[in-house]
Amino acid sequence: MNPFTYTHPKDLDGVLAALAAGARPIAGGTNLLDLMKENVMAPPTVVDINAIAGQGLDAVEEHEGGLRLGALARNADTAYHALVRERYPLLSSAILAGASPQLRNMASNGGNLLQRTRCVYFYDVGTPCNKREPGTGCPAKAGLSRQLAILGTSEQCIATHPSDMCVALRALDATVHVRSSDGARAIPFAEFHRLPGDRPDIDSNLQPGELITHITVPDADRFRAHSAYIKVRDRLSYAFALVSVAAALDLDGGTIRDVRIALGGVAHKPWRVEDAERALVGQPAGEAAFGAAADRILEGARGYGQNDFKLVLAKNAIVQALTTALRGTEQAKGVQQ
Repeated sequence: MNPFTYTHPKDLDGVLAALAAGARPIAGGTNLLDLMKENVMAPPTVVDINAIAGQGLDAVEEHEGGLRLGALARNADTAYHALVRERYPLLSSAILAGASPQLRNMASNGGNLLQRTRCVYFYDVGTPCNKREPGTGCPAKAGLSRQLAILGTSEQCIATHPSDMCVALRALDATVHVRSSDGARAIPFAEFHRLPGDRPDIDSNLQPGELITHITVPDADRFRAHSAYIKVRDRLSYAFALVSVAAALDLDGGTIRDVRIALGGVAHKPWRVEDAERALVGQPAGEAAFGAAADRILEGARGYGQNDFKLVLAKNAIVQALTTALRGTEQAKGVQQ
């Protein structure tokens, strides 16, 4: 590990000043410390932001009829919070499908959004990687691609975003709120993470000097009774998704009134095709409609050899998630826990 300076301001202004000077924030450290140990990242200064948690950054509370998640609230506290479990079961299920209990106890909500890819080439500093060093190449395309993307890829990168929580937040139309020394702004969740394009080293649209302060989620009561988070992985615990699906239905009898479908494990960001959702509105809920929606969501998908199986797996997972949501949320939660 490279030497670095550690600082721990006691107020938000101190944190923002450190970030403006080029420091890297750390909360739970469940991803950043790994990256530093592997020499993938070597920030000259790390600013510990935990001291400002009590200034409203660790709260989980109702907000304007919806939900406000403090960036410093821990994943476990968020998932088990009564408000989240009762009104946003899709979000609770997604968080509890991620990592391990020990990691969820440490990981912060803001840090979850900023996780970096788990591509083996990204972590191996002895191999080329455009995400780590732009212009050096992407050996994953002809190499170990089993875990990697089938949608939204570029010639430069086929990595996937690893978060489960983010898949549910994308389905629920969340908004990310950030602060810097220059002021505050709100970023729709759909615009927070980036596709790789020709700059795969830039994961999000968070600007230098900005800090995530909280996440807001609009009212989703109409989806509460029929939602499901399905995660297909190599083992039941502590494994990243091969494919995951956050699905939520608003039904009028057996007819779809509204629907949300977001995928994880298939792209550089949580993947959602809103045209496919709109095409389901007014359709009878069932396997035929769900399969057609899956085909539309996966238009343009391509494999890279080892991950070709994801093309079929993703369609099956979408249909399974929507079918599970159709049966009712309590059954969906029971599968995950």
